[in-house]
Amino acid sequence: MAIIKEFKEFALKGNVIDLAVGLIIGSEFGKIVNSLVQDVIMPPIGILIGGVDFKNFFLVLKEGANQAGPYNSLVDAQKAGAVTMNIGTFITTAITFIIIAFAVFLIVKAANKVRSNDAKSEPVK
Repeated sequence: MAIIKEFKEFALKGNVIDLAVGLIIGSEFGKIVNSLVQDVIMPPIGILIGGVDFKNFFLVLKEGANQAGPYNSLVDAQKAGAVTMNIGTFITTAITFIIIAFAVFLIVKAANKVRSNDAKSEPVK
């Protein structure tokens, strides 16, 4: 019974609950940033560099066994069994990572500032 009591204390500590909330919010934040990059940022960039649709920006490394190229889209190439290098997908993922990493950096920086202000305001005993 002691182990159940210990687990209950562990699970109900503020840090575990904070971690769970942080994971849920972080997951949803990732979805928002992903949509921002794919739906808002990448289309204008694609237009600026000559009408490139990053979802279909890929190189065929090996023709498909089911159907030879050229392929109109990445989905068509994948259905044909072609081996592709998905450059557009990689660029989109890299931009998403940079935005999320920068947002996390700003959050950590703000949290550290709050902690240092709290430490300065505590009286010395």
